[in-house]
Amino acid sequence: MDINDMILLSIDDHIIEPADTFAAHFPASMKDDAPKLVKHPDNPAVDAWIFQGVPVGSPGLSAVVSWPKEDWSFDPVGLAEMRPGTYDIHQRVRDMNVNGVLAGMNFPTFPGFAGTHLASLPDRKLSLAAIKAYNDFLLDDLCGAYPGRFIPMGIIPFFDIDESVKEIHRLAAKGVGCRSITMPETPYGVGQPDFASGHWDPVFKALVDTNMVASMHIGGGFGLIKRPDVTLPDDIVILAALVSTIAASDLLTSGVLKRIPDIKFAMSEGGLGWIPFLLDRMDRHMVNHSWTHLDSLPKGKTPTEVWKDNFLACFITEPTALQTRERYGTHTIGWECDYPHSDCTWPYSPELLLKELQAANCSDKEIDMITHENVANFFSWDPFSYTPKDQATVGALRALATDVDTSTTSKEQYRARYEAAQA
Repeated sequence: MDINDMILLSIDDHIIEPADTFAAHFPASMKDDAPKLVKHPDNPAVDAWIFQGVPVGSPGLSAVVSWPKEDWSFDPVGLAEMRPGTYDIHQRVRDMNVNGVLAGMNFPTFPGFAGTHLASLPDRKLSLAAIKAYNDFLLDDLCGAYPGRFIPMGIIPFFDIDESVKEIHRLAAKGVGCRSITMPETPYGVGQPDFASGHWDPVFKALVDTNMVASMHIGGGFGLIKRPDVTLPDDIVILAALVSTIAASDLLTSGVLKRIPDIKFAMSEGGLGWIPFLLDRMDRHMVNHSWTHLDSLPKGKTPTEVWKDNFLACFITEPTALQTRERYGTHTIGWECDYPHSDCTWPYSPELLLKELQAANCSDKEIDMITHENVANFFSWDPFSYTPKDQATVGALRALATDVDTSTTSKEQYRARYEAAQA
């Protein structure tokens, strides 16, 4: 396949929320209590969102795109030090163009990948208002501004199941067509009931009724991986995929898929390598350990068969796992850019991805499946209803972005440019 003919859909990117995120959508009667982006009270050099008296900054690794690696750290940073494409929707589209990416699905930052931060705050009336306002910003302002460039996804007030169901139906009625809800991948890791309890069944049923996907992004389950008291940054980065393994095992053994057999799960940012191991282990377990009477799947189906019907996983670079794709189904693989996080491959995603797919002897058909067709099918989202196919390719998009600067740029250089623009 010619690199310029590739079509890329990323199902794991992130937005760093701009200062006006909540301005247009928070209820007028609560405006004074809306989240506000201000200078961090403990570190005026960086920005922080203040909501319900709690300050939350953006950790450095969530916005390092185009920085030299010596600038990387977990330390919080301000918008002035970031590449504008992290928080400015118009610059984001330009960055997508120069990377040849047609569309992406953005997980939140300040609210938490699954809205877990907003859900953890004590005033639930205010949190509910913030969640609805955030969804309106994401779907109306972001997705609405560039139809076809972002796959619409929302968050729910999962501390209240009835309100969560209402919000799913509200988002489904929006004109942009919400395709997914991001949820805690291990809810007991954030103080909520587990999937086996049946607590989440009304949410899953609402997703089926509205033809949406449950996106399970790693994050809430990090605390389940016990590490030494003094933990290196490498620990969480290297072991992060274990959270997806735990989450998938929970879902397959919880009975959710027997009770609601049409529910679909996208495992976000967990990679692929764990999947064949887990399915080998679970297929054998269902036979060898029948004494446990585990009866959690649709009648007559193996864990592998359920995976192939109900799950999608995504990867950034993972050459070994691609070699075993037939074991768990090439149709269950999607791709992610992870812009603007430290793992992202911007601005050379097409080059790195094609090299890896060809090294795994993927046919042109398989490349099309992995780069865009599987995502379009799984999320019931047709990218070509917005963008003609000949304008959706890597080559066509890059032709729109020949003036975009992709050079390595330090935090200090970004800050100088930002301050000059504000002067």
